[in-house]
Amino acid sequence: MAVPWEKYFRQALQEKLPKKTPQQNADHFPPVLHLLEKREELADADRGLRTQKEVFQTTMAALKQRREELEKKEQELKGSFVRFDKFLQDAEARRSSALRRAAEERHRVGRQEAQALRLRAQLEELQRERARLQRQLVRLEPCARLLRQVLEQLPEFQEVPEMVARFDALADTRAELRLTERQRLGELEKARARLQRLRDTWQDELLRQGQRRAQLLERLEAARERTLHWESKWVQIQNTAAEKTLLLGRTRMSALNLFQLVCQHQRQPPALDIEDTEGQLEQVKQFILDLSAMLASLPQAQPAAPAP
Repeated sequence: MAVPWEKYFRQALQEKLPKKTPQQNADHFPPVLHLLEKREELADADRGLRTQKEVFQTTMAALKQRREELEKKEQELKGSFVRFDKFLQDAEARRSSALRRAAEERHRVGRQEAQALRLRAQLEELQRERARLQRQLVRLEPCARLLRQVLEQLPEFQEVPEMVARFDALADTRAELRLTERQRLGELEKARARLQRLRDTWQDELLRQGQRRAQLLERLEAARERTLHWESKWVQIQNTAAEKTLLLGRTRMSALNLFQLVCQHQRQPPALDIEDTEGQLEQVKQFILDLSAMLASLPQAQPAAPAP
């Protein structure tokens, strides 16, 4: 069974091609470096195709020889069935084994044909990729020339990747600085908003404090008026108390004089303290009651006759 060459080359080329670099490396290197990598991949792919072509030719020759050997063995087995009829059972077993091996070989050949088909599809994909890379190479060639010219003008860099890495670092630093600037601007805007809120709150608080001050002034004026009122009341109370004290002093002096008169009338020394006004009044009261009883017990005097 013939194996298509294109499928075999496609499958072999797919096995030989290097794996694609991760997305982060592709994003990190610029298009020029990516172009250089693609050139190397194309060179490796060409070498791999030549090697796979030689291996494929060798494999196909071996498969052809193996197929001829299998056909020859099958003919020998058929002849042996005719010649050795008495060994039918053993021959049948050997034939079954040979057929099974032949089926396995055919199955293996089918797998190889399928692999060749996959290789052909891979080869077509690689050819399309190669055409795309060539177009990209033509499009990026001015950039490569520009980078080489810049590298010649910058003696501190030895190779293009070194220069690109330096500019990538500078670009990252610039992006970080822009991010920091945006963060600082955001913080500044927040601080301005807080300051405006504080100003609004301070104005409201100032208005509330002014209203509270007016209320306190009104309360202070009312308190002053009440103080003046109560001070006048206190002066009035003090004057009334002085008058009452003077009247009390006079009353006590009068009670003391009466008590002394009673003691003199009774010809007895004063037995009470001079400050015992109530006791003194009680003695005067008792004296008046006794005198009233005495006067009441006396017969009423006849009225005097008128003079002639």
